[in-house]
Amino acid sequence: MTQVASPAPVSTRFGALVRAARDARPLTSLSGDQLAMGLSGLCLVHCLATTVFFASIASIGGVFLENHLFHEIGLIVAIGFALITLVSGVLSHGYMMPFGVGSFGLGMMAGALSRPHDGSEVLATMVGVAVVALAHDLNRRARH
Repeated sequence: MTQVASPAPVSTRFGALVRAARDARPLTSLSGDQLAMGLSGLCLVHCLATTVFFASIASIGGVFLENHLFHEIGLIVAIGFALITLVSGVLSHGYMMPFGVGSFGLGMMAGALSRPHDGSEVLATMVGVAVVALAHDLNRRARH
């Protein structure tokens, strides 16, 4: 007869969660690349969530999507993180590839601002953000 494993008691799962939280590093000890990758993930969530939201409420989507200020500020923040982390990475480990990949991704993000609001802007932004996140990951790996 086959035995099926019983689920772990709630106290055991809670204890594992507490241990994981206790062993987690504080936000201040994360590297700039790790913070930039986290912001890239938040950007992807923003792109997907707003696309779904405005597609479901198409009548008011045009009013909010005409304002580029939010996306321009986001691009400026991304460029700032890239300059700080990717340039310092080149100076510390000497590899130019993460900087080149990140620059390409930032160019894609900047180019997406000029696209029409037909879905291609969101796609170009998301691909650019993913490329920038890849660059930060390459930079983080090169440091270790």
